[in-house]
Amino acid sequence: MRAEPAGDFDYDKAKIDYASIRQPEPTFAAAIEAALGSAESLINVGAGTGSYEPLDRQVTAVEPSAAQRSQRPAHLTPAIDAVAEDLPFPDDAFDAALATVTVHQWRDLAKGLSEMRRVTQGPVIVMTFAPERLREFWMAEYAPEFNQAGSSRMPRIEQLTELLGGAVVEELPVPAGCVDGFDEAFFGRPEAFLDERVRRAQSSWGFVGPDVEHRSVARLRDALDNGSWDECHGHLRTADHYQGSVRLIVASGS
Repeated sequence: MRAEPAGDFDYDKAKIDYASIRQPEPTFAAAIEAALGSAESLINVGAGTGSYEPLDRQVTAVEPSAAQRSQRPAHLTPAIDAVAEDLPFPDDAFDAALATVTVHQWRDLAKGLSEMRRVTQGPVIVMTFAPERLREFWMAEYAPEFNQAGSSRMPRIEQLTELLGGAVVEELPVPAGCVDGFDEAFFGRPEAFLDERVRRAQSSWGFVGPDVEHRSVARLRDALDNGSWDECHGHLRTADHYQGSVRLIVASGS
């Protein structure tokens, strides 16, 4: 029997409509496609609802959360119930491996990355967030506990590259109107955080407690009503991108 889902956030209990808020951002998807190169077969580890899975390659998805697996669109292949730390595949079974916004959920990061490398002949690709940059997001002024919860869960980029045996790190700018609804996606749309559906799709809110969440939202609402948010950050409403925490890490083939 495989291990229980490894993450610190239980998507099965939370019952989040994750798929409708966290859509694949096209600019991020294009960067992933470029990193995949000529790979034909791909394992997507911690696949969730299937964001960023290419449609023109043979994809094997692995996802331990039943709730996440159930939200995968019908045009994607069903995900296998397994964890990153124990991939049920032989050595060098795939041309490439992908893990998007999931490594912070793994019980044993080193083992999970080692397993990805073991089953993959070509590039291992990880999309994640740089914790030190995540801490600087303006939401810290209204919800410092939220920023701390999110950044403290993320492994350092240097740790990931070391565990992968070296890798190229690319900063991915967050475009205006980003459709992948993590916190920085709304850098110029602060009103989005007043929507509970948006907050529920950002797992870090699950670590601060309802009292802190309500107090944080009230602070932001007041700042929007009295104009102080726009005085400090209004330029972001018309910015075409935000140089945030999103990173694409690409380790070449073995």
